[in-house]
Amino acid sequence: MSPVVSDIDASKVEGNASPEIKNTLLRALQAMQRLSHVSRSTGRPFRGLEAEITSQLQLTEASILSKTEEPEKFEGRVVFQVIVNEDMLNSAQNMHGGCLAMIIDNCSTMPIYILGASTNGHGEFGVSQSLNIIYHSPALTGDKLRVVSTTLTIGSRALSSRCEVWNVTRHRLVASAVHVKMVPSEPKASEPAKL
Repeated sequence: MSPVVSDIDASKVEGNASPEIKNTLLRALQAMQRLSHVSRSTGRPFRGLEAEITSQLQLTEASILSKTEEPEKFEGRVVFQVIVNEDMLNSAQNMHGGCLAMIIDNCSTMPIYILGASTNGHGEFGVSQSLNIIYHSPALTGDKLRVVSTTLTIGSRALSSRCEVWNVTRHRLVASAVHVKMVPSEPKASEPAKL
């Protein structure tokens, strides 16, 4: 596994998003990479799948672009790269669909954040409502994947993005997805329990 990135350098990330927004994305990735707890079954520190896999994602682009179909509207675009390794494989020695779903879930959230932060000063990561994935072709050990995510819509409560995972090594589409998220409601004050 790749080591956790200790220093954040937004200058290595392409795209026209501000350095502050790029830093926020890199800090969010870093926070996911550091997730760990003590395993109840073994009593030893355990990072977990998300931390292990996220530590291998490399943010390469963060941009705000005019929509092709509606140039007066904007979309967020975020691109990550990752190399498939043996920890990501299923029993058939292909990249496990669940591992790929987790990568899509995390990566497709990022353009939603950068578009909100760039256009109205408030980025939102939201919580997932649905993640619809179509798996097109397998990815093998050593394959370099390019995960391209763009926003579809950002409303006051509903947020959506699309994602394509391209196999750079084999020049084919691995998966495509639509991710719908929502802004969670503020917790309501709880009423005292009745006896």
